[in-house]
Amino acid sequence: MDASLPNPTLEVRDLRLVLALVEHGSTANAGRVLHLAQPSVSRALLSLEERLQAELFTRNARGLQPTPTGSRLAREARALLTSMSSLERDLRAPAASPRRVRLVCECYTAYHWLPSTLAALQPSLPELRLKLQVEHTTDPLGALQRGEIDAALITSPCRSSPALKVRPLMSDEIVFLLSRAHPLAARPNLTREDLLATPLFTQRAPEAEARWFLRAVFGNKRPRLRVNTVPLTEAMVDLARAGMGIAISSEWVVQPYLGRGGFVAKRLDKGPLLRQWRFAWRPELGEVGPRLYRALRDSL
Repeated sequence: MDASLPNPTLEVRDLRLVLALVEHGSTANAGRVLHLAQPSVSRALLSLEERLQAELFTRNARGLQPTPTGSRLAREARALLTSMSSLERDLRAPAASPRRVRLVCECYTAYHWLPSTLAALQPSLPELRLKLQVEHTTDPLGALQRGEIDAALITSPCRSSPALKVRPLMSDEIVFLLSRAHPLAARPNLTREDLLATPLFTQRAPEAEARWFLRAVFGNKRPRLRVNTVPLTEAMVDLARAGMGIAISSEWVVQPYLGRGGFVAKRLDKGPLLRQWRFAWRPELGEVGPRLYRALRDSL
């Protein structure tokens, strides 16, 4: 036998015996609890005291009284038996399957970073299985209401209600990407008139976000813009690179292209155009919703 392994002489039945004697005060009463005959209880106690070489109980007119050693053993016995029972329950119980949380993002540009962010978060949320369902990108609020997803990162205006929990998450800046050779590239900032006079390239955006952009830039006016929706980021950027117009996108999309040179990013003369992001989830998620929200907020 490996000498490094614990090898106590005490057994579970010894611990139960001592507890029963302390709590019930006699070998006869303890026997009824342990389903043993009184002589068997007496022999078991004698054997235990011989193995420990210690007196655990004394006899008096009221029955058995634990010695200080017996009292200490009873206290430790209860703790040990409780711990062992808890361990057994845990081992018998099947491992809980990770809870699936279906997410989506309202803006395709966020898929530049959201998958890797969720992958980085997964080890800190082992009880969850985070799953992106990009097919609901175009209508996340509707998918939430129908129960087809559990949570979403959204840019559309939305408030908390009994049917939906909403919290502010972050903001990003919408910028205007031009070729350095474009006539407008020398300007410190762009004006609304520049946008009216120049072809614009952008990726598909939710209708609510398009309305937000027009209102933020042009107020209550509804101007005629030459907007071209380009599905691919590379294609949108290449059109700007060729000097054919202005690409409109999030700062995190255009940043890698600025590093390659040949481009400039511009703001409007009225200042940064900040887009507000929110995290929305169904109340059925319970505490999982706020936990996931805090994890995303802290990571971003």
